Amino acid sequence: MTASEPSVPIDLPSYPAKNSQFLSQNPHLTSGFDGKNPPPPELINTCVHCGFCLATCPSYRILGQEMDSPRGRIYSMDAIHKGEASLANSAQHFDSCLGCLACTTTCPSGVRYDTLIAATRHQVERNINRSISDRAIRALLFNLFPYPNRLRPLLYPLYLYQKSGLQTLVRRLEFLPKLFPRLLAMESILPKISLPALHHSFADIIPARGTQRYRVGMILGCVQRLFFHPVNAATVRVLTGNGCEVVIPKNQSCCGALPEHQGQTQQAQDLARQIVDAFAETEVDYIIINAAGCGHTLKEYDRILADDPDYCDRAKQFASKVKDIQEFLAEIGLTAPLSPLSPEKLNIVYQDACHLLHGQKISVQPRQLLKQIPGVQLAEPIDAALCCGSAGVYNMLQPDVAEELGRQKVNNLLQTGANLIASPNPGCSLQISKHLKHQEKTVPVFHPMELLDYSMRGETIS
Repeated sequence: MTASEPSVPIDLPSYPAKNSQFLSQNPHLTSGFDGKNPPPPELINTCVHCGFCLATCPSYRILGQEMDSPRGRIYSMDAIHKGEASLANSAQHFDSCLGCLACTTTCPSGVRYDTLIAATRHQVERNINRSISDRAIRALLFNLFPYPNRLRPLLYPLYLYQKSGLQTLVRRLEFLPKLFPRLLAMESILPKISLPALHHSFADIIPARGTQRYRVGMILGCVQRLFFHPVNAATVRVLTGNGCEVVIPKNQSCCGALPEHQGQTQQAQDLARQIVDAFAETEVDYIIINAAGCGHTLKEYDRILADDPDYCDRAKQFASKVKDIQEFLAEIGLTAPLSPLSPEKLNIVYQDACHLLHGQKISVQPRQLLKQIPGVQLAEPIDAALCCGSAGVYNMLQPDVAEELGRQKVNNLLQTGANLIASPNPGCSLQISKHLKHQEKTVPVFHPMELLDYSMRGETIS
């Protein structure tokens, strides 16, 4: 099925038409949406069921079921509103959505699927009783990953796990993924742990080199600060080297992207309030983020805190200052001189992170920056808009779908013949690195800020 076939028939379950007795006759099913911010019917009704979204939907591509497509999910939302279907029966199809938002880019009718699925995820989490195993893995993820101070102590035994060779042994035991698919999916993307990075901290204020052009705040992230410290360090050097004083509040929390994307309402709001408070007195011109998924959530604080009278205006002001690092640098222009990264032409393929490409509409800017590095030749992969399968914690909650998407993404990147992959999101980098190892490929993966930092410092990439 392709986007050129908009009149494809809809193969959906036959829900009883306007049957007010449907739910009462099925007491084992959870009823419809509750009254707290359900997906708005007026937005649901903008979908004309044309089918253009199907060709770009990663879950539909892998699962092949109409109900696992944006069009099918919107049909379910409508049926739930009308009392013709239950939220319980539809929850698995809402869970299968990666939230990549490719459908919002493709939709000719401008359907706000992003708003619809965001509202629905919170409904699912409030109203659906998940299995014990599902609750356990979600409790582990959402009680660890958004809290660096909780996660950090766990990384010391994991460091020993890697150094002792136990990790190599575990990964050779082929039966383990079948017994513990989600835990092994989590283990499979574990990057190499660096003990010095676990203890590093930045100064509260880092001065600009040369003439100061801007004063900016910087979000460190949760997973980013522990597993991708070199990316944060490179980002600071690129900002200061291009005339920015960088403010890094010590009391900043996780931005809340992980819980927000999975419908954890209270946790996402609490973390958002902490971030707003952390930057309240910094008097910065912009707030900079170098992770795609985090940036998308930070820019939506006005929606996330819309019902909080004490924070709604502050959240709106905060969100108006948020800039992805690549978006920001493309706007202000680079002033630091750049040097080649290699004695020969360097063929780089840039991987579009979904929450940059579809969520923030940022795609040209990263390419513009990379092309300014002398000797860089930029390659373009086929199916560039296809999600890699990471999608926050999706690859840990839905490992089978994520596995196939990761394989396809890496195949497409490798087909460009590039010497290096540039990835602007930590989750994407972990997913891509995992599948490169599966294929026994040694193509390095760098954040674009790391490449700019190397170039500014006159260092080459071996």
